[in-house]
Amino acid sequence: MTATTPLFPLTRRTTLGGLAGAATLALAPRALAASEPDPLFRHGIASGDPDQTSVVIWTRVSADQPLKVKWEVARDAAFTQIVQQGEALASPEQDHTVKVLVSGLRPGGRYHYRFRAAGRTSPAGRTRTLPVGRLDRLGIALVSCSNYAFGYFNAYDAIAADAGVDFVLHTGDYIYEYGADEWGAETARKLGRVHMPANEIVSLDDYRLRHAQYKTDLGAQAMHAAHPLLACWDDHESANNPWTGGAQNHQSDKEGDWQERRAASIRAYFEWMPVREPVPGRSRMQFWRTYRFGDLATLCTLETRHTARAQQVDYRTWEGRIASRADAERLEREEIDAAGRTMLAPELEADLDAALRASVADRQPWRLIGNPMPIARTRVPDVVGLGLIPDPAKADKLSGEARALAWKGKWNLPFYPDTWDGYEWARERLYALSRAAGAGDLVFLTGDSHSFWANRLADAAGRPAGVELGTAGVTSPGDFVESGFGPELSARLDQAFAEHNPEVVWTDNLHQGYVRLDLRRLVARADFVAVDTVMSRLYRTRLLKRFAMVRRDGALGLTEQPV
Repeated sequence: MTATTPLFPLTRRTTLGGLAGAATLALAPRALAASEPDPLFRHGIASGDPDQTSVVIWTRVSADQPLKVKWEVARDAAFTQIVQQGEALASPEQDHTVKVLVSGLRPGGRYHYRFRAAGRTSPAGRTRTLPVGRLDRLGIALVSCSNYAFGYFNAYDAIAADAGVDFVLHTGDYIYEYGADEWGAETARKLGRVHMPANEIVSLDDYRLRHAQYKTDLGAQAMHAAHPLLACWDDHESANNPWTGGAQNHQSDKEGDWQERRAASIRAYFEWMPVREPVPGRSRMQFWRTYRFGDLATLCTLETRHTARAQQVDYRTWEGRIASRADAERLEREEIDAAGRTMLAPELEADLDAALRASVADRQPWRLIGNPMPIARTRVPDVVGLGLIPDPAKADKLSGEARALAWKGKWNLPFYPDTWDGYEWARERLYALSRAAGAGDLVFLTGDSHSFWANRLADAAGRPAGVELGTAGVTSPGDFVESGFGPELSARLDQAFAEHNPEVVWTDNLHQGYVRLDLRRLVARADFVAVDTVMSRLYRTRLLKRFAMVRRDGALGLTEQPV
């Protein structure tokens, strides 16, 4: 197979998701969301967390007092064939949100739903349950990192209009905790998207108000109304870079007890997101899921922040202690690679092992991992030696970001120790678990980095461990762009990272957008879709790259395809 061999003929085929989609998305300008919602239902509607016979539907009413809300689920858009209906109470105790687990539905069924209250009717949404039996195609949109302050959620809106999408997988950073004068403040003021409340969110009321603000984005409302959501969280749903005992962005002397803040963030998340409550014996903090899509695929999502994560390695404590490559290797040996630096809870590992073994036993072609942060080995190249960054010893006005990149590159260190790169023991443990289950061919669907990635994974011994597809942010800017390096240098840095790291096939930090994964029985396709702007509601989409995945000799191949 060559890099120009098309694996997907441009035909249309009716499958689970309707139309499979053509080579590119429509490039005509699209105005984001045509109309404002009813004031009573100003935060829209949503559905998600389905299984084969049930799905969660969600809304929120803008009311001062408890209000009875009727809900309806129908087979048709006109709601003449209602299959389930009921009534729920929107009360202050749940911030006037309504979340209903609708059961007794058909496997693989498509449904319409809506809410009624105080003589008004919400917008109608579309949802579906998970299929059983034979399935020839599945379309998943992968999204992450939607920061309200940085622009309009145009990628969400594009997903709403994408006929190739059946389900949306959001791998975290659905909201951001920063205050109005912090990251993204200048852009937010220009666009009128300043964070509410103005302070960094800490209390339950703070988290509720921030979720409410994000749910007013018209692109978000369009996506939620069009497709059911499969979600896991990353860090910013609570605070930047949390671990089990704290977070980088939590100062106990000013912001109180970390456990109380974390509990508030999780409570607000479960109120404002279309996710089902935990089963008996499990807590909300144990937020991971297994989704089975007929005989085609299993998707397992991970929780990597609150139930097991060891504290991150802090490069700042090593800057003055590294004078040679031997010193850098000591940092990796003593801290980054140290045994017992956990990432996944034992209960999660047990559930993951059971799900992968069941998938292998049932001969499903695909096993997917909803992964909140990058797992590919990504070391920083010698950016000074390559002439990309001036030597900090000879440059007076070099930015802090450039100096940090030069320091990491000098010693060939992992890019970010908050990702799996900072937890080598945990990463090897996960790879060993998948191999033992007969599933050493995982497809990791990854967020967090604000960059697109296509990666071939391997364990420490060089054995193939699957592939990784990483999505850019919905609005959050790529690190190099945000560091002020400019488009040309940012693109050169992308190329340098790909050339330096054997696991990185391609990366791009210049764009915002999403990844569309198209699974068939023998082959899968990953489309990296960019939006041309997040600064206006009028935008275009562009297909940046396309990769195909095919098994050969028990390993997954990753091959670039024409677009």
